[in-house]
Formats: sequence, C-alpha cells, structure tokens
Amino acid sequence: MNDAHAHEAHGRRLRCAWPGDNALLCAYHDGEWGVPEYDGRALWEKLMLDGFQAGLSWLTILRKRPAFREVFAGFEPDVVARFDERDVERLLADARIVRSRSKIEAVIGNARAWLAMESSGEAFAPFVWSFVGGEPVCGDGVHVPTATPVSAELSKALKQRGFKYVGPTIVYAWMQAVGMVNDHAEHCFRRDEVTREARPLR
Repeated sequence: MNDAHAHEAHGRRLRCAWPGDNALLCAYHDGEWGVPEYDGRALWEKLMLDGFQAGLSWLTILRKRPAFREVFAGFEPDVVARFDERDVERLLADARIVRSRSKIEAVIGNARAWLAMESSGEAFAPFVWSFVGGEPVCGDGVHVPTATPVSAELSKALKQRGFKYVGPTIVYAWMQAVGMVNDHAEHCFRRDEVTREARPLR
C-alpha cells in the first residue's frame, strides 16, 4: 500500500466507493471526509448535520448545508442556544432545509448542552477526542462498521450531557467524518494522506 500505484487505476486516482461519480460527494470525500477536526464548534456543527441526516442520504444534507449554515447562524452554539419557538416556526417554514421539528429542537437543545459543557470546563473537542485517546484510530480499510463499542460509549456520554440525535450509528458516522476514525478504503488515495494530516490532541 506504500506504492503510489496502488492508489491509481488507468491513470486516475482510486477513492472509496461511496461517493460514486457524484461531483459533490467526490469533492467532500477528497477534501473533508476523514480529515481530523480539532475545533470544538466545527465538531459540533458536523454532529448536528449528521443528526439531520438520520433517515436521509448524506448527499441530501450536503446539498442543503449552505442553507443550514445560514438559518442556524453559522452553527454558533451561543447564538443557536437562544433560539425560541418563533425561530423553530421560522425554520419549519424554510423549504431549503430538513423541516423536522424534533431535529430542529434537538439542535437548539444540543447548543445549550454544548454551552453547559464549555461553561463547566469540559471543552467539547478534548472531551470527544478523549474517547479515541486523542488521536485518530485507523480502520483496516476493508471492514467498515456502522457502530462500535467506542461510538456507543461516546453516544451514552453525550446523551448524559443532554444531547439528542446522537445514537451510536450517528456518532460513528460523525467520528468517520471528523477524522476520529480513518475509515478510508485500503485502496483509497486519501487513506495515507489523512494519516499524515493527523496530530495528537492532548
């Protein structure tokens, strides 16, 4: 796998199978998916978007992401935490996003939970990264689970802190997205690149 040719076929780079030929998914895969994220606010945003994905495709969320960012005030927890029923109704009326009352209300509640953690001295990024020892876990590149004991443990810890839409499967998909787990396929050109981008978070 150290041979660069293992990541190429007929002159083109090989990537994971899930983006297919979709340009938006390919760009997301090549530039974001699996890249270690260490910023607490960005980690929270991505977890909220994975919650919205429940029952839907990631492509649907990715297409709506600019609108989500607009209507949720850039996913700034301190702003979203102040949303009230009028904001919920405003969001439910916006066809550009996923109009689910339970998911919208969960994001507002999760913003408050995030702020409560931060104010108590439990910063979000070090907290979530502690579940993988502060650095990415590298999958075997062949078998990709939908949930793991670690994602179940992290899910439980988040729920204890008031988070919703953070079941083990959602949490594991998020862990993959934010680089807590490197689940790029064995043949994927991004697998080694993402490994090089990682750094321990202590």
